[in-house]
Amino acid sequence: MDRLYLDNAATSWPKPDVVYDAVDRFQRQLGASAGRGLYHSAQQASRLVTETRAACARLLGIADTRQLLFTANGTAALNLAIHGLLSPGDHVVTTVCEHNSILRPLHWQVEQNSVQVTQVGCDAVGFVDPAAIAEAISPKTRLIAVTHASNVTGAIQPIAEIAQIAHDANAFILVDAAQTAGCVPVDVAKLDIDLLACGGHKGLLGPTGTGLLYLRPELNEQLHTLVQGGSGTDSLSHTPPDQLPEKYEAGSLNTLALAGLGAAAKYLEQQTVAAVQAHHNELTRQLLDGLAKIPTATVFGPTADQPRVAVVSCTIDGYDPQEFAAALDASCGIECRAGLHCAPRMHTALGTANTGGTLRLSPGWSTTAEDIGTALEAIAALASMPVH
Repeated sequence: MDRLYLDNAATSWPKPDVVYDAVDRFQRQLGASAGRGLYHSAQQASRLVTETRAACARLLGIADTRQLLFTANGTAALNLAIHGLLSPGDHVVTTVCEHNSILRPLHWQVEQNSVQVTQVGCDAVGFVDPAAIAEAISPKTRLIAVTHASNVTGAIQPIAEIAQIAHDANAFILVDAAQTAGCVPVDVAKLDIDLLACGGHKGLLGPTGTGLLYLRPELNEQLHTLVQGGSGTDSLSHTPPDQLPEKYEAGSLNTLALAGLGAAAKYLEQQTVAAVQAHHNELTRQLLDGLAKIPTATVFGPTADQPRVAVVSCTIDGYDPQEFAAALDASCGIECRAGLHCAPRMHTALGTANTGGTLRLSPGWSTTAEDIGTALEAIAALASMPVH
């Protein structure tokens, strides 16, 4: 049975061939640690990291590549931003649309540092009203933390407008770009973002074990390090180096995965993110149109004409989402995600938190219209069967 993968919101698959080639080449021909030696292969490894950083920076509109930090994953990037920036007594405004990668670090800050957090609601399809964010701000607000696009509904939030609200209040904005980096054009300068975090294994098409955090230069002295250790420089000092990115990249980087991420970023540059977005939009429209024809299906999220990414959630009357997803996999080889998607507040807002969440379909760069047609046929056939 063929495998039809529709869980790109979790991790993109397959990767472009250049990604596999770059990882294999690094393992077989290089294999050295970046920044840990002056011999030829170590210098090549360092150059590879530099090139990967530059390629990712270009994709995200980052002018100074030193402001782009590599982390183990998107969660680690968000933790560095939240724990590195907040102090006891600070106030944070966030939304019900957030992933646990924001909700849980903020909960820790509430419990351990007496940080106050206000969660702003969303409308029926997942959009946040910037006016509600403005209303939630207090004199102690230091940070507004918001996902760029929901991993449940796909709704894209008006980041530029929210950033203006944050800066008018002398607060910073942290953007979780897990679902948008590599899928829609993102420019930190145009959007006026202070901190942007994402994994490298989703829309950026790199391997797992890669994450990125953009840090506005004005925050260089305000963000505390969370991990200290070897940096390959100034080993006699008891403290980490002051220069970026080394200050925040203690220990050996996952150079193997970064080799793949660099190849993926260059691939996206050639294809253009705008072209990827257009492809995703076509598949999303096909999915939404097809699901609308299934009488027992309820779809959550924006229409195809509203700002959204290729993340489509639905429920099928009479079926637990997990059971329906398992049946799709077992009978047709269709792989998709079901459940709460690590976004419990979003499901509470949608009314699906206590009913098993939703079935989530997320096509990727290599998904075809034929693939979507096959998935829709399978969903319709399974949904039409009597429920025992």
